[in-house]
Amino acid sequence: MKKYLLATLALFTFSYAENVEDLKKELEKQREIIIKLQERLNQLEQQQEVLNQTKEKLQNLQTESSIDKILSNPFSQAKFVPDISLITDFSYVSRSLTDDTYKSVQIPGFNHGFFHSHGEHGHGHAPLNAERGFNFNYSEMYVASTVDPYLDLVGVFHLHRDGFEIEEGYLQTRDLPYNLKLKGGKFYSEFGRLNKQHHHVWNFVDAPLIYRAVFGEENLNETGIQLSWLAPTPFYLLTGFEVFQGDNENNFNRNGFIVNTKIDGSGNNIKINDTKKPNLFTFFIKPSFDIGNTSILTGVSYAQGKTRIDHLEDDDPHALSGDTKIYGFELTARHTLDSYRYLLLQSEYIYRKFDGTKFGYDNNGDLQTPRLEKKQAGFYVEGIYKFAQRWRAGLRYDLINKNDVFVNGRNINLPNNMYKYSAMIDFLPSEFSRIRLQYNYDRSLFTENLERKPNHEIILQFNLAIGAHGAHGF
Repeated sequence: MKKYLLATLALFTFSYAENVEDLKKELEKQREIIIKLQERLNQLEQQQEVLNQTKEKLQNLQTESSIDKILSNPFSQAKFVPDISLITDFSYVSRSLTDDTYKSVQIPGFNHGFFHSHGEHGHGHAPLNAERGFNFNYSEMYVASTVDPYLDLVGVFHLHRDGFEIEEGYLQTRDLPYNLKLKGGKFYSEFGRLNKQHHHVWNFVDAPLIYRAVFGEENLNETGIQLSWLAPTPFYLLTGFEVFQGDNENNFNRNGFIVNTKIDGSGNNIKINDTKKPNLFTFFIKPSFDIGNTSILTGVSYAQGKTRIDHLEDDDPHALSGDTKIYGFELTARHTLDSYRYLLLQSEYIYRKFDGTKFGYDNNGDLQTPRLEKKQAGFYVEGIYKFAQRWRAGLRYDLINKNDVFVNGRNINLPNNMYKYSAMIDFLPSEFSRIRLQYNYDRSLFTENLERKPNHEIILQFNLAIGAHGAHGF
């Protein structure tokens, strides 16, 4: 028995010693593998460090090369090229009125035919969508850049088939204290909502009826300065005032005139002097706030200036001298439905008051100078529904509800309640193009004999843009 136990113990001891030896050999092999891996890791880290140093040297060389290029060519245009864009608008028009009739109609008490233009500041070109058939309305070139840390410079040039026009050219400050901003040059007044917007930003092809009647085709575009202040309130509040020369032909034309006491020129001349310059002053205050997903922008505007209007070369020669005041109220509400869809409501009310003297001739050709007073007002309401990423539809209602004109205190009973309906749908293939179809039913147009000329109108508009253009405000 003892022999068996001793044999078993000897066998176990030999087997255990053999296993320990194998484990030691295996551990030695693993240690060698770890040493080799560590050496390989060190080599890779050294190679990565060399790559990083090489990359840094290449970047320094590129920077030095760019600096060398700049220093070698300090007048390189690449450093001075501003944002440049070109916007083109053309259309096809179907209209129930003939072109001759459309050129001769007027909005009584407000303006002459839409092709009518006078004086030094009249441009004389046809309005947008002037003729039946195809119309090339305009090309607008936009140029803007930062001048230095203190000023920006913007130029907008209107190119149409009749000539070239500097639509806007102004500077504006970048960083005045107390949230102030100064703007100077030729630009659209901040009066109202639509006035400062360029045509391609409008929700409809044409301007609202009250804008066209009060301000004419050019809107209130003047030369002067604007000082605005963004108040440090928890909601958006912009206020400011403007001082302009006063060139708007419909309201503030500043040039005097000479009128003769006889229509044939055989009498004595009467000189009406130019207005003092600057002639036009405006004020505006515009708060905005959010309620949930709805953004609301409202505002009040006021404009006042002297009036000189010279139509003495007309078939019916006359002229005006006096004072004009214009009041405006605006309301815009946009409700966002999702990332693409929204509902937009926009409306403005404009009231104009003129007090002065009319210079005209009676049937005998003798000069008459009655006192003339005008109290005129109107509004528009438009609703826009963006129902898909690239589709919008809208309706607009225009109304001139007040057209009181008094001559020597007597109301001459011009038409009131002149209105217009518009409907549109537009498709935006991209952010740089728009195709719009619009229908108008216009009951605001009259002949000189005050015969109403209803107008049915269908306009297919194409508006395209290329290049870099500054973002449009809300």
